[in-house]
Amino acid sequence: MTVNPNPHMLLYPRIRKSPFFYASRRHGVQMYSVYNHTYHPRHYGDPIAEYWALLEGVTLWDVGVERQIEISGPDAFDFTNLLVTRDLSTCKVGQCKYVFLTDQHGGILNDPVLLRLEENRFWLSLADSDILLWARGVASHAGMDVRIEEADVGPVQVQGPKSYALMRDLLGDSVADIRYYYLHDYTIDGIDITVSRTGYTGEIGYEIYVHHASRDAERLWDLVWEAGAPHGLQVIGPCHIRRIEGGMLAHGADITVDTNPFEVGMGYDWMVDLDQEADFVGKQALRRIKAEGPRRKLVGLEIGGAPLGSYNDGSMIDAFPVHHDGDVVGKVTSACWSPRLEQNIGLALVPAELAELGTTFTVDTGERPGALLPSGQDLVEAVVVPKPFIDPTKEQPKSDPRAFGDASDGAAASTPSH
Repeated sequence: MTVNPNPHMLLYPRIRKSPFFYASRRHGVQMYSVYNHTYHPRHYGDPIAEYWALLEGVTLWDVGVERQIEISGPDAFDFTNLLVTRDLSTCKVGQCKYVFLTDQHGGILNDPVLLRLEENRFWLSLADSDILLWARGVASHAGMDVRIEEADVGPVQVQGPKSYALMRDLLGDSVADIRYYYLHDYTIDGIDITVSRTGYTGEIGYEIYVHHASRDAERLWDLVWEAGAPHGLQVIGPCHIRRIEGGMLAHGADITVDTNPFEVGMGYDWMVDLDQEADFVGKQALRRIKAEGPRRKLVGLEIGGAPLGSYNDGSMIDAFPVHHDGDVVGKVTSACWSPRLEQNIGLALVPAELAELGTTFTVDTGERPGALLPSGQDLVEAVVVPKPFIDPTKEQPKSDPRAFGDASDGAAASTPSH
């Protein structure tokens, strides 16, 4: 039988649409996936060209699939602190935090960006897993006075070195005052938005959260597109090459409910505060895991063989088995060809005792478009290397964005980490 390497995805009413669905579709979406039960543009024809557009210019992404769970009410702070592994007493109003939500066993349910809008009002900008019903169930069990709902809010990302120049033209010079992992509210042409200096790229970038998205999302998209025209704005899908280079995690691939924060490594241990007063969900399990040590670790790999794809192009249908001494011991969870490094790179979950730098494996890159060998016969060498692969301290996204604009924009200033 003949395998169709690129079957179509059915567009029909049963699957949710992003509030930007029809706006982003105008730019020639070539591939969709489903994320949070919602159609998501993955690329517009050439993921490698999109990668370079992100690194060299400014790009616009439809990420309306990042559903916003709003938590409000008299007990909203205490309840949200119960959900996440970080101590939110250090999170100011107007600040964002990258957080883990874990279950009672310490498994990662989601890794959203949290936005603190008011003392007792938060958004969780979700990765690809259901949290609304989980949060409502925890609230019911905890007996707290909170309201939990999916807000009518849709985000787009504006990412790349020229993103500040676009945002300045769109919203004014005050955009320069938005620090890394902070937010600010604006109104533009009667549209209420929240802008955060965050993104899924490791580059200078912003996320624009459109309030009343079901009404105003497309109009906001058009305003951004108009402001971006002088800067060469390009519409792209999420750039997985760049996020793998930066060691950023994809829920459902690199992390799932079957992984815990101490397996993830890459400096994410600080995201679990076991000394805080709050008895967050999973705290006791994570205390035990930390004491015993994780049995697996997520490592960075340089992978040999022919160039892989861009991850979001259908070239990696499933995780790649990792072999050591003749046995399958783990899996490559995300992998791609890095044009800058001129190397296949990936993230792999392997036994902790095999996670040391320099450990060598064989990886089965399997059957993929263009491959001549069936799965199990396309074995290549791989070696554990430091990660993230590029900019491990995230100096790029923390840079003063004015340094990437006009010469008159001023000198660089320091900004805090998140």
